[in-house]
Amino acid sequence: MPGNLTFDALKTLVSSGEIDTVLACIVDMQGRLMGKRFHAQHFVDTAYDETHCCNYLLATDLEMYTVEGYAATSWSGGYGDYVMKPDLSSLRKIPWLEATAMVMCDVQDHHTHKDVPHSPRAMLKAQVARLSEMGLSPIMATELEFFLFEKSFDEIRKEGFRNLEPISGYNEDYHILQTTKEEDVLRPVRNCLFGAGIPVENTKGEAETGQEELNIKYAPALETAEYHTIAKHAVKEIAWAKGRSVSFLAKWRSDKVGSSSHVHHSLFDKKGNNVFCDAKAELGMSDTMRHYLAGMIKYAPEYTYFLAPYINSYKRFQKGTFAPTKTVWSVDNRTAGFRLCGEGTKALRVECRIGGSDLNPYLALAALIAAGIKGLEEKLPLDPPATGDVYEARKAREIPHTLRDARETLRKSKFLREAFSDEVIEHYARAAEWEIEEFDRAVTDYEIARGFERA
Repeated sequence: MPGNLTFDALKTLVSSGEIDTVLACIVDMQGRLMGKRFHAQHFVDTAYDETHCCNYLLATDLEMYTVEGYAATSWSGGYGDYVMKPDLSSLRKIPWLEATAMVMCDVQDHHTHKDVPHSPRAMLKAQVARLSEMGLSPIMATELEFFLFEKSFDEIRKEGFRNLEPISGYNEDYHILQTTKEEDVLRPVRNCLFGAGIPVENTKGEAETGQEELNIKYAPALETAEYHTIAKHAVKEIAWAKGRSVSFLAKWRSDKVGSSSHVHHSLFDKKGNNVFCDAKAELGMSDTMRHYLAGMIKYAPEYTYFLAPYINSYKRFQKGTFAPTKTVWSVDNRTAGFRLCGEGTKALRVECRIGGSDLNPYLALAALIAAGIKGLEEKLPLDPPATGDVYEARKAREIPHTLRDARETLRKSKFLREAFSDEVIEHYARAAEWEIEEFDRAVTDYEIARGFERA
């Protein structure tokens, strides 16, 4: 997973004083960066080999609460250590933080030094390895959508997350004038990420007030997940430094469109050829692509949790919002769950439009690859593409409507248990269950406003 620093180059920069801090990071279940800030000299002397973290980091919720009910770790198990094993090939400069570098770490068992199976990075690596055994490599890209707000994170939190004001007052989709007003945040986002070795293509206004999109060039799946995770983190830190805030919540207000994270997907062979392409076939789609896409479509209800992990995620799936509600494919049609892009070209690929901006890219990419592999193994036939307004396609299968529904399809999925193991699926099913339990205990503003006087 190439960064833009070699270990030798890091040592030189540390000796000269240009780098004094190294962030050693893992990716948690929610897709966030967790870890330690090392004095750079200590990192290059010792910690480059390994460091440690509490094993609760892969068993907490968004609030960092120690959730009971996980087999992997618990109070009764004493919450021991995991090994954080730096992947030195991922070393990179972090231009938006002074004199700082970053390295991504694998999460390993403290005793065996094997990857922890439910670690998001390990889950994606395992599916990439399965494709590699078939002589194939997944080439992917994700789009990051988010909202940019006028006030800072601290101001908004202290005001109880009320009176939220996006940075613009109108739909800014592709709007150059409005996005000029936002360049104090988005220009350093582009330039700093590029300086960190992340191949940023562009930013643009999206189809709502204050909504933005960040696009990064396609890459092998592991690199794509890393780019996404670091970029999301950088956007938050840069906005904070500018006195602004951003939200990757899938649906922050009922009368605003949601934020997605579309995933583009193709397969390449060892010679660098896109095996989805067959110039002689209909739409240029090879049999490999048809089987692979059929797998992603057939098993979409079973892996939707990995694309939509929270209660709020399902508020985004609404008719007429460009967020899909059906698990069908179509040709360059943004109302379908899967869209064929690049028809008739070497850039032929499929775009999965189900995922929200709140997804963990490692888990989402791993699930999509696993479903595609299953389609190849079963040689699944691909139904004809849907046409027209797919929201009105009554016979098309629905995406799970709620997190409760998605948890049940996850738990009952034989294919996911084969791909990831019973233990991994039970681990994430418990994560979904906890989100449901916490929400069921909450009393919402909606309930109070609706029933305070009239109930």
